Amino acid sequence: MRFIVYGAGAIGGVLGARLAGAGKDVVLIARGAHLEAIRRDGLTVEAPSGRTVHPIKAAAHPAEIEWTQGDVALLAMKGMDTEAALRELAAVAPPETPIVCVQNGVANERAALRMFANVYGVCVMFPATHLEPGVVQAQSEPITGLLDLGRYPEGVDDTAEAIAAALRDATFESVPRPDIMRWKYTKLLMNLGNSIDALCGRDEDRSDVLARIREEGEAALAAAGITFTPWETDRERRGDLLQVKPINGQQRSGGSSWQSLARGTGSIEADYLNGEIVLLGRLHGVETPVNELARRLANQAARAGTPPGSFTPDRILELVH
Repeated sequence: MRFIVYGAGAIGGVLGARLAGAGKDVVLIARGAHLEAIRRDGLTVEAPSGRTVHPIKAAAHPAEIEWTQGDVALLAMKGMDTEAALRELAAVAPPETPIVCVQNGVANERAALRMFANVYGVCVMFPATHLEPGVVQAQSEPITGLLDLGRYPEGVDDTAEAIAAALRDATFESVPRPDIMRWKYTKLLMNLGNSIDALCGRDEDRSDVLARIREEGEAALAAAGITFTPWETDRERRGDLLQVKPINGQQRSGGSSWQSLARGTGSIEADYLNGEIVLLGRLHGVETPVNELARRLANQAARAGTPPGSFTPDRILELVH
């Protein structure tokens, strides 16, 4: 089994490095200065226990890879980039290739199923950071992350079991789950705060705006008839498995959306997080004004190059109509 990690940023980069470190065959697909640095110097992983460098094969495009029947594609890009990546994969990868969505949000799996028959969802609990070319950070040790997975839309098969076993070999917790989307919808509710994390930073008291966002999210899911794993069950699953520690004396600065603003990428994932709740609300008659405002402000900040922490939670609530 060879793992093709498409999107070698924070999640994909650490995931690929951990798999390679466990003796798995890995190819990364990256771009720009990050790809150049990986090809030139290897992929550097910074962790609380120190720094390692991994000489991993890296490609700029799926067409550069000679695909075989034993390949597994791990998607690790953000939701707004998924459909373009799938089109590129569909042009070169065998149609039976397992597509594993190691991504936040709940729209990636459906998009993949349009083009590939074997699609797997992963519930991603994985503190990682990517802010400079050729370098990714894994903030949790000894367990790097929780990556439970299952077939989409439901079920577990031999491929899911084999992928989970490989992930466990590579310092991850991974449980095959037939109802993986229930877990992913709980994670979606958690990720609704990503835009607030990016807009406001972590020094402000965000409890009021986060409560509003999640209340809207739960109401939209209920109206749509979508079930999610209860919060208590999710907390029990996570327990204290993730031990986030300083790297180079510094605490983790922010999550994936915060990193998008900090790196000035020009885009952010809010349409596939808050926007998912806005979509469900519009389809099922539920008002979601805080999620819509968070989605819109996050996109505006990304397009304008606004740095993270430029808003306050109170200001966001003042702007809600």
